[in-house]
Amino acid sequence: MLSAIEQMDSVVFDLIQQEQTRQANSIRMIPSENYVSKAVMQATGSCLTNKYAEGYPGKRYYEGQQITDQIENLARDRAKKLFSAEAANVQPHSGSPANLATYLALIEPGSTIMGLALPHGGHLTHGWKVSYTGQFFNSVQYELNPATGRLDYDKIADLAKQHKPKILISGSSAYPRAIDFSKFDEIAKSVGAYHVSDMAHIAGLVAGKVHMSPIPYADVVTTTTHKTLRGPRGGMILCKEEYIKAINKSVFPGMQGGPHMHTISALAVALGEALSPNFADYAAQIVANAKRLAEKLMEYGFDLVSGGTDNHLILMDLRNKGLTGKPLAKALDRAHIVMNYNSVPGDTAGPFNPSGLRMGTPAITTRGMKEEQMELIARWINTVCDNLENEDVINKCGKEVQELCAQFPLPDSFVQPQ
Repeated sequence: MLSAIEQMDSVVFDLIQQEQTRQANSIRMIPSENYVSKAVMQATGSCLTNKYAEGYPGKRYYEGQQITDQIENLARDRAKKLFSAEAANVQPHSGSPANLATYLALIEPGSTIMGLALPHGGHLTHGWKVSYTGQFFNSVQYELNPATGRLDYDKIADLAKQHKPKILISGSSAYPRAIDFSKFDEIAKSVGAYHVSDMAHIAGLVAGKVHMSPIPYADVVTTTTHKTLRGPRGGMILCKEEYIKAINKSVFPGMQGGPHMHTISALAVALGEALSPNFADYAAQIVANAKRLAEKLMEYGFDLVSGGTDNHLILMDLRNKGLTGKPLAKALDRAHIVMNYNSVPGDTAGPFNPSGLRMGTPAITTRGMKEEQMELIARWINTVCDNLENEDVINKCGKEVQELCAQFPLPDSFVQPQ
């Protein structure tokens, strides 16, 4: 497929090759990024790109759906099996429309929703003011306990009793600790709210059984299909059977037209990979790597939100170093260590140069790196932090990073062929 691109458009081909080289020669630590298998990659670029399939299996608006129906049913069945869910919709184009479709399926515009505030680790679509979810709905935001950097379930319960939301959202995009979904369910039930859980970041950890699953406790669970789940870029909704009719209607025709069948076919492949026995080992190693990295960073004097991590993600607060996140993220990028600057709880800096860095271990775990390599990475982060203006030191770290990357080439497959 790449050779065809080279023949037809050398400019795009060269850019793709440059990006492929960059991904191979960098330690990629953005928590939402990963590497997919060659099988998932090929399915994404398959002939399914050519096919429109408005509607659902057995109820399409176009003809020629004999194969697409089988593919979508396979993806749905594998999703339900992997997560022990009663029902699934695999059509959302990403996590954000999956969230909006869920809200619109359950409540009316203008109703009150309650989610984690963005600067405290929530997502834009959990009701943050600049998001459509903060404009279409009356949004109430809960925050982390400032003393612990953790969710305070008692305060969340008090806020819910005060505002009585129609939807209580659990889940996050930058929270490094395990979430107790049973407590969120108790709070939601106490105020008559739907419990919607967004497990986009931890879906792979849930599938690998190293994090509590929200499925038994939430009315509806949304997720992206990449990140820790290691699938194509897309979205998915899992729910109790009683809600699937409303969810399906909200996704199509409510939010979207034709589903992306090439993505759904790739998702079916990725879900099959996640059902393999070694996926649990991968998920456990993600957490083990994050814990070791967090330990070493704290030994170097870095302040971590909540004092560590239970999952794939680390949120570093740089205020004790007298730094902001953007210049350090830029310097690390020059050393081929890629992560993103991020707001931290109580941050007074602006979002374009906040006080924190967000990093994660899914992609480097996929490459086969383990605890020993986390110690090297922590040392490089500390060295760059201490030498922000010293390009010689940064370049030296970058060369060492590339030498490590060469020792951990990307695997073509994560499971043995059937």
